[in-house]
Amino acid sequence: LIGCGHIAETYFRSRDYFNNINITTCSDINIDAAKKCANEQNIDSKEVDNLLNDKNIDVILNLTNPTSHYETIKNTLLSGKHSYCEKPLSITYEQGKELVDLANSKNLYLGNAPDTFLGGGGQLTKKIIDSGEVGEIKLGNFSFAFPGVQSWHPNPEPWFLEGGGPILDMGPYYYTMLVNLLGPAKNIKAYSTTVSDYRKIGEGPKKGKEFKVQVPTSYYIVIEFHNRAVIQGFLSFDVINHQTSFMDFFGTKGSIIGPDPNMFGGPIKVSLTEGGEWKEYSTEEMKLGKTNIFNKSGRSNEASTNANYRGVGLSDMIYSIEKNIEHRCNEKLVLHVLDMLDTTIKSAQQNTTLELRTSCEKTKPFTESEIKLISK
Repeated sequence: LIGCGHIAETYFRSRDYFNNINITTCSDINIDAAKKCANEQNIDSKEVDNLLNDKNIDVILNLTNPTSHYETIKNTLLSGKHSYCEKPLSITYEQGKELVDLANSKNLYLGNAPDTFLGGGGQLTKKIIDSGEVGEIKLGNFSFAFPGVQSWHPNPEPWFLEGGGPILDMGPYYYTMLVNLLGPAKNIKAYSTTVSDYRKIGEGPKKGKEFKVQVPTSYYIVIEFHNRAVIQGFLSFDVINHQTSFMDFFGTKGSIIGPDPNMFGGPIKVSLTEGGEWKEYSTEEMKLGKTNIFNKSGRSNEASTNANYRGVGLSDMIYSIEKNIEHRCNEKLVLHVLDMLDTTIKSAQQNTTLELRTSCEKTKPFTESEIKLISK
C-alpha cells in the first residue's frame, strides 16, 4: 500500500470482508505517516522505492493523492507489479492512455476505483433495468451537490486546485455507475462555473484561513450514450442543501430511482404507472448491499449508516490474476470513464459538444455466487 492517508483505513477494513487481500507493507512520502500506519496495522513500513523493489510484493494498492496517481502507477508498472489505484486513474486522459498502454505492453493488470458499482445498489438497479421491467432507459438525471469539504477538512485546498473539483472528485462514481447501467457514452456537452472565488477553512490548525479557488466548482452536463439514452447531470461543490435523488432513470415502461453511486447499498425504487406508487427494493439481503457502517458522521456528503465494501474491486482483480481472466474494474472501463471526465472538463472549457475517444463493453453482472468466491 502506498499512501497512508484517511482512505487507507477503509481498505484495511476490506481484509475483514474478502479472503484474498493481504496487505503486508505500507509506504508514504511522509515516512512518519507510514511508520504510524504500520504500527497500527501490525505490518511493515518501507520507503517507496524499497517497496516497489520488493520481490515478495505482487500488487500495489495506490492511495496517493490524485495528482500523484500517474507517477505512482507508472513506477508500479515499470517495477513489474500489478496496480490498483483509487479514483481517478489520472487527472488527464493522455496520462491514463499512456498507463493503459504500458500495462498492456507488460501484461500487467491495471485496476482502478471506484468499485461501488459492484455493490448491491448498482447490481440490483442493473438487474431491474436489464430485466426490461421499466422498458428501455431513454432519459435520466444524476446529481451530487454539497457545499464542499472546507467546513470540516483541515487541508481542503486540493479539492479546489488542478486535479480537484467535482468532476475528478465525484464524477468517477457517477460515470462508472452510468456505464454499468447503460453502457459506454458517445458524447458530452458541459457548462461550468465557479460560484465563490475564495473558501475559508473551518477546522484544524488553519481554521479561518482563506484560499483561492482555481477550478470550476459546479458543472451542468448532458451525456448521450451509444444506446441512445440522454442523461443530464449536476455535480457541485456550491450547494448548501437539497432533496434531489442521486440518480433517476426514465424508461419506456416506467421509472427507477437508482442508488447512491458513492456507496454500495440501496434502496432502489420503481414506479410503473403515471402518478402511481413507488415500490421499494431493499439490498439488505445482498452480500455487498447490507448496511455495515454505523457512525455519527458530520459530513454532508456521507450518510451515518451505509454499506461500504470498498476493496471488492481489488479483491476481484486479485482473483482474476490468479484465474487469468478479465477483472471488472479493468483498464478499458476505467480509461473510458477517465475519457468521460476529461471530455466533460474540456467541453465546458470549449463550450461545445465533444465526442468520446474511447468505448468499452457494458459491465457484466456481479452475481452473489461470484461474490461468495472472494468473501470471508
